[in-house]
Amino acid sequence: MRTALVIGTGLIGTSAALALAARGVQVFLEDHDQAQALTAAALGAGTAEAPPEKVDLAIVAVPPAHVAGALAGAIRRGAARAYIDVASVKGGPRRELEAMGCELSGYLGTHPMAGKERSGPLAATADLFEGRPWVLTPTRDGDTEVLNLALELVALCRAVPVVMGADAHDRAVALVSHTPQLVSSLVAARLKGADETAVRLCGQGIRDVTRIAASDPAMWIDILAANPGPVADVLSEVAADLDETVRSLRALESADEAKRGDGVGGIEDVLRRGNAGRERVPGKHGAAPAVYEIVAVYIGDQPGELARIFADAGRAGVNIEDVRIEHATGQQAGFIQLMVEPQAVPGLIAELRERGWSIRQ
Repeated sequence: MRTALVIGTGLIGTSAALALAARGVQVFLEDHDQAQALTAAALGAGTAEAPPEKVDLAIVAVPPAHVAGALAGAIRRGAARAYIDVASVKGGPRRELEAMGCELSGYLGTHPMAGKERSGPLAATADLFEGRPWVLTPTRDGDTEVLNLALELVALCRAVPVVMGADAHDRAVALVSHTPQLVSSLVAARLKGADETAVRLCGQGIRDVTRIAASDPAMWIDILAANPGPVADVLSEVAADLDETVRSLRALESADEAKRGDGVGGIEDVLRRGNAGRERVPGKHGAAPAVYEIVAVYIGDQPGELARIFADAGRAGVNIEDVRIEHATGQQAGFIQLMVEPQAVPGLIAELRERGWSIRQ
């Protein structure tokens, strides 16, 4: 691939453009908001000038509701040898294109499974897709050249290609992406009118659950409007579990011992099913989940502390597999949770204590 046209310079489009430009591809940027395209160009994602001739690959990175229109326009003007989109929903846009009578042998629907709570070109990074799944939804009538160019794009962005059908993809993302967004928002919405005293008690658990609730509502309305059926199906199952959980909790309030026993059984069932589901979530680099030990270290809220503790862990020869920060309420301090292999714990604790760190037991 020598040239590419990115239509839509938001988070995903600009990140793809940055990755391609960094690897020597000449990238042209197009957006209905010229200022946004110029911002992406200023970041090094390419040029906001129109391509002088047909490019190798056109990447449509606009909201799902506008994918079909943007693709149809690009195809009709012969902008590229091949066309892909990166929308989070795949079945709807293709059906819209078919209804428009577009020639689709040169088109392939794709979806990189990566993102952030923030949107726009200023949130983009060239490494956004590294190690992340990138779904490709080829069809029988698709051109092999398009698939090859899409695979080259995935490789240049250092993502991992995953091939599946469009409708299967839409059901999958309803489960692992779209429904979690709504559930996170539903939990966060309980905080809106909560007493300030209660909100001040927020810890890492509520931060974890509500992190993605900070996402842009306008963006998610576009996504959910393009995949409402599969999301509603998953939410119906969640609602059934919620109803049963509510009944179990009410039973725990009963004076009747048998009812309390039923309540305990109901709560235990949902918690154990949650354990089993969580164990299926892929671990580091998509491998099987690993069990790590947590070493919690008291850390001050001042510049350089994170770098210092990582350096000290490195001196102990310990690889930090994951990290979380738990901020102390009302204090300029907190605890950093270092997740490491179990056999590394004793050496890490000894090294950190020797260097003056306070370990939480």
